[in-house]
Amino acid sequence: MPAKHDRRTPLEGRRPPRRGHVEPAPEKVSDPKFRQSEFFDRGDAVQVKYEMLRRVSVENASVTEASDEYGSPDQPTIKPRPPSKGPGIAGLVPQEAWPARPHKLQGEVLAFLERHLIPGEPIRARELTKLIRHEFGLDVHPRTIERASH
Repeated sequence: MPAKHDRRTPLEGRRPPRRGHVEPAPEKVSDPKFRQSEFFDRGDAVQVKYEMLRRVSVENASVTEASDEYGSPDQPTIKPRPPSKGPGIAGLVPQEAWPARPHKLQGEVLAFLERHLIPGEPIRARELTKLIRHEFGLDVHPRTIERASH
């Protein structure tokens, strides 16, 4: 009799999950469902998080117990709430990190900003945001201008 497929990682040949949707430590997921069923995939971060939250809100497992069972380091962030509240399953999808640099201040916009900065003078960020909005139609936060000018 063939052995059941081990679900520690996504099935070979399947399209890999999108970046950020991969469970960082699938080997730590100890819920038997993820070992015994073809449906459950320990490598799918959204599915693992959903099941962990379901255990707390539906099966009344303690947050600590569910966190340990699903190998989750983010125990303090588990906040069960009624299904009608919150973003739903979309809220389980890991979010992309914010841009590491001011992404609106490139090319022409950056050159425009550099032309309007006077060395040794205070940065007039609020005034510059108005000029950029007028010239390029972009809304830029004053703090973005301050960060880009340092």
